[in-house]
Amino acid sequence: MSGGTPETRNGLLEVQKAFREAGLNFAKQGVAITQENSLLDNTARIEGWLARFPMFDWVGGRTSEMSAVGLLPAALQGIDIKEMLAGGKLMDEANRTTVVKNNPAALLALCWYWATDGLGSKDMVVLPYRDSLLLFSRYLQQLVMESIGKEFDLDGNQVNQRLTVYGNKGSTDQHAYIQQLRDGVHNFFVTFIEVLRDRPPGHDWELEPGVTCGDYLFGMLQGTRSALYSNDRESITVSVEEVTPRSVGALIALYERAVGIYASLVNINAYHQPEPVEPLTLDEVADRCHAAEDIEIIYKIIAHMAANDRALIAEGSCGSPRSVKVFLGECNVEALY
Repeated sequence: MSGGTPETRNGLLEVQKAFREAGLNFAKQGVAITQENSLLDNTARIEGWLARFPMFDWVGGRTSEMSAVGLLPAALQGIDIKEMLAGGKLMDEANRTTVVKNNPAALLALCWYWATDGLGSKDMVVLPYRDSLLLFSRYLQQLVMESIGKEFDLDGNQVNQRLTVYGNKGSTDQHAYIQQLRDGVHNFFVTFIEVLRDRPPGHDWELEPGVTCGDYLFGMLQGTRSALYSNDRESITVSVEEVTPRSVGALIALYERAVGIYASLVNINAYHQPEPVEPLTLDEVADRCHAAEDIEIIYKIIAHMAANDRALIAEGSCGSPRSVKVFLGECNVEALY
């Protein structure tokens, strides 16, 4: 986080309040993962937080899972992040081939293009058949929709590109909408995420002679897939041998690369953020603060904050305040005065 996004900032304030009420020093346990010189980074530095982990400012939230943003929380949960990175590396190596039929991400992107006519004409329904992948469809929802949802293409044409993603865990949670998928409007395609191996040896048990829960789950996936196919509903099946840190790392890398390739196919920039930072003049800052008559003190505040790396940048001549251009980033203008 940068320290200015309301949702994460509010969560931080709630945690700090809880620490104060418990008589604890938050700074002794606070850890920041953020861009250097962001509002959060400067706050953590000034308050002496336990640690600060940097991240590049070009890493968007939706593609930060394999950066410190995702890896540190995973490590704290006991997940082997070296294995996650190893899985991502293996997938990246597979996706570097220019032979499309041997490139998993290119094949996946082409499937999306074929299913949606390159226009987002159908939604993507994601059904992972494993409890431990419960949140994967939500992760893909942000990764795909935030990357592909773009108003303009690379040539400046208004295209309103989109690729809507929703889903839930199969088979228990799919009942909420499987009836509509089979019999309703054909405005979607399904992605099944199949896990080939059941529970580890010795951890599964037979519900009936020779039949395990894993066998039932396999049958439900194949039955759902066949039922949709019989009614001309398209689907993609992505198979992994088992759910491990390595395979999850590979899945993340697969979808991150597929998004980039699909964006190229439809001529958009998947990594563009629709929040350009426009510089403000001193008069514009004063106007936003509803204090045009106090422009001198506002200038002094801006000069002080900029000199101390406090979430804004001021460019121009100190001898000519009217020439100053202020880049606010995620700083709240109204909070300056």
